[in-house]
Amino acid sequence: MNSLRPYILLLFLVFGLQQVQSQSYHFKTSGFSVLEKNERGKWGEWSNLDLVNLSVVLDTNKHRIVVYSQEIQLYNILDYIEREENDTDITYSFICKDNDGRECKLSIITRKKQDYRKQLYINYDDHIIVYNIITV
Repeated sequence: MNSLRPYILLLFLVFGLQQVQSQSYHFKTSGFSVLEKNERGKWGEWSNLDLVNLSVVLDTNKHRIVVYSQEIQLYNILDYIEREENDTDITYSFICKDNDGRECKLSIITRKKQDYRKQLYINYDDHIIVYNIITV
């Protein structure tokens, strides 16, 4: 049994280091809203904020963002856009492809002047989905 201790310790260290190396960010949503273009190509108005409690995971090792809604929304990251910051916002954006192969841009925006509230924007050519999110 004593000869197994170093191996068990090594096993725990290896698994522990893998967890440290993992770049996975977890969020919870509190609500969402949708903005759509009308038939003339003009943006309409944001829908009412619907309360929703979903999990969102940004996994930079697997290059994907997953929204765990009733129908799982999987966004494969094609490109990481450089972090942007101004007086009001900090923005991390990603060019992605969704489950259907449609290209979109996802942005995690931190609103500095709104108590550092975070939002996830999913931008398509014809509609935008926004989730209010918190880090967990």
